[in-house]
Amino acid sequence: MPVLQADKAGFLLDGRPFRLLSGGLHYFRVHPEQWPDRLRKARLMGLNTVETYVPWNLHQPRPDRFHLDEGLDLPRFLDLAAAEGLYVLLRPGPYICAEWEGGGLPSWLLAEPGIRLRSCDPRFLAAVDDYFTRLLTPLRTRLASQGGPVLAVQVENEYGAYGDDTAYLEHLADSLRRCGVDVPLFTCDQPSDLERGALPGTLATANFGSRSAHHLAAVRGSRPDGPLMTTEFWIGWFDRWGAHHVVRDADQAARELDELLGSGASVNFYMFHGGTNFGFTNGANDKHTYRPTVTSYDYDAPLDEAGDPTEKYTAFREIIAKYAPVPSEPVPAPGPKLAHAAVTLTEHAELLPNADALAPAVAARRPLTMEELEQDFGFVLYETSLPLRGPALLEVEQVRDRAQVFVDGQPVGVLERENHEHALAFTVPRTGSTLTILVENQGRVNYGQGIHDRKGLLGDVLLDGVPLADWTSRPLPMTSLEGIPFAPGTTPTVGPAFHRGTFELTGTADTFLHLDGWTKGNAWVNGFPLGRYWSRGPQRSLYVPAPVLRTGTNEIVVLELHAAARARTVDFRETADLGPTEE
Repeated sequence: MPVLQADKAGFLLDGRPFRLLSGGLHYFRVHPEQWPDRLRKARLMGLNTVETYVPWNLHQPRPDRFHLDEGLDLPRFLDLAAAEGLYVLLRPGPYICAEWEGGGLPSWLLAEPGIRLRSCDPRFLAAVDDYFTRLLTPLRTRLASQGGPVLAVQVENEYGAYGDDTAYLEHLADSLRRCGVDVPLFTCDQPSDLERGALPGTLATANFGSRSAHHLAAVRGSRPDGPLMTTEFWIGWFDRWGAHHVVRDADQAARELDELLGSGASVNFYMFHGGTNFGFTNGANDKHTYRPTVTSYDYDAPLDEAGDPTEKYTAFREIIAKYAPVPSEPVPAPGPKLAHAAVTLTEHAELLPNADALAPAVAARRPLTMEELEQDFGFVLYETSLPLRGPALLEVEQVRDRAQVFVDGQPVGVLERENHEHALAFTVPRTGSTLTILVENQGRVNYGQGIHDRKGLLGDVLLDGVPLADWTSRPLPMTSLEGIPFAPGTTPTVGPAFHRGTFELTGTADTFLHLDGWTKGNAWVNGFPLGRYWSRGPQRSLYVPAPVLRTGTNEIVVLELHAAARARTVDFRETADLGPTEE
């Protein structure tokens, strides 16, 4: 494939003027068997390029382990893009934001006391250099200079919103070059941060979702020559728990796109297809109040969460056709969906009495953080004995992020970081009662200074002002459900419990899991982690990709943290429910 270059007027590809028409498509948010479908639909909308971040935390879950297989087979994704005739913009971080857990930074970095992320801290830079070496060495043949689809590689991500250390950016660029990246490098920042995040000698691009002409004129004012590009043209937005489902008018977004393309700029839609924060991978924001992101990353994008074209797909395709050739094939039709009502979950296993079957506990004088337990996602179960009886006040310095508190197995309250809660009063029935605290990591902060976001119980835990000691900390990452001692029965459970059921299918298709009457927890189908549900909304269904299902018998497991309807049924429906939109 030809190599991307830049002159005073814009981009050149094989010496000819070229405009990047790109769309965000994160391979790690899409089931790998669906990658070809999404890439084909990108081409049919008129795109010539796709963009993807790379989540360091998934590829390198521990310093000595690195994965490039299955759903993380980035080489395969790049090859599929090339086979579809698409180029690629690669954004390897190390920080990606992306409303992704920790902004893609591995949790094991936070096991280092005092480490400064996104800086010239030698410990951080050594980890980044190792990551780049492991990631980019097998990707060299996918660079455009070697005949592959990767036209350009991004340095960091919106760094100007975080810092202004040019030496840090220079180190990253040098590291990329040492790893064989010989295609153009670029940075991206919001317009007001452009100069802080720029790297001399590297293309600076701007991120925005409105007032295209105004922002591009500002970029041109500081950079009179070279290509104009928005690396993140925001055509939708993400949702957080407890708010509404965010949408953006398709006609308005199309007018902004027309204005942008009319200026001669290149564009990358953020997002073309959002996908899903499967499992526990959603991030969070913390601008003085912690706000976790929902499971769906639909993003009100041209392709919805199930990969079906939306109103924006058609509107953008028509605008793109004014400036570039668009394939003659029609807009793809929505894919098939299946429904299966009232699946009863007939087996259950309470979490607290069966915790031993899931993981061993670690004894220490104080509660250990997830990072100290070498744990990325999920829950930690803390226990200690209470030295008194009668009324008592529990105080926790920092709850990261949601703590369910039990005394002798009975629930006595919840402490939520989001609500700035630190204290809980209850009655201790006897001296020596067991205090149990189940803490959920609801997503590490992915933006701003809050990315140093350690999880679990942090700081002092006091009972009537006296520190509690002699704890056990049990990591519950929920990476495997094997060993859970399910038993048949419909007896009401107290506290967190797993529920399991089966259902039969004669064929497979995408579907949506609805948990009406359930409160909060996680769900798995055939062992695949669909993500979190929460009755507070806005999201009220979970996307189930067709490849997760199979003909014959299928299994569903639900971890309900509070209480489910007595019937303990779930529904699979043909439509999603992402919640009400703001009027």
